[in-house]
Amino acid sequence: MNPTQRLRQWRQLPPDMRRQFWMFCAGLPVISASLRALGYRRTLAWVDRWSHATVLRAPTAADIAYGQQLARAAALAGRHGLVHATCLRQALMVYGLLRRQGLSPALKLGVRRQGAMPDMHAWVSLDGIALGEPTLAHDEFPTSTGSTPR
Repeated sequence: MNPTQRLRQWRQLPPDMRRQFWMFCAGLPVISASLRALGYRRTLAWVDRWSHATVLRAPTAADIAYGQQLARAAALAGRHGLVHATCLRQALMVYGLLRRQGLSPALKLGVRRQGAMPDMHAWVSLDGIALGEPTLAHDEFPTSTGSTPR
């Protein structure tokens, strides 16, 4: 895709999604650095502390739509942002942002077989809906974070 086509696609994005893209461009390198330096468990604990909301509420249809848009913006920034960010990095940030909104998302980790190689994947679920995942063929690990308040 040439630069003119990319610019045209960028202009077609809603303004709030463009802001989210830049937010993910800034945050995903921080998540990546934390995973490298601290590992998964300590990074998740840090995200939980950073995103702690004192009042939790049930998600509305608008919250689900917002979560879907966040997941799309995270994927876009993960592919075209300042650093290449894997699904785990994207999911950790989406998870944290939704928690800051007073929601109870679930961070999910899963696997599927691709021939002899396992294909690992991370995603966020809100009210049982896998955000940004129109088709999900991964079996969830039982160690994923639940949607219960912490």
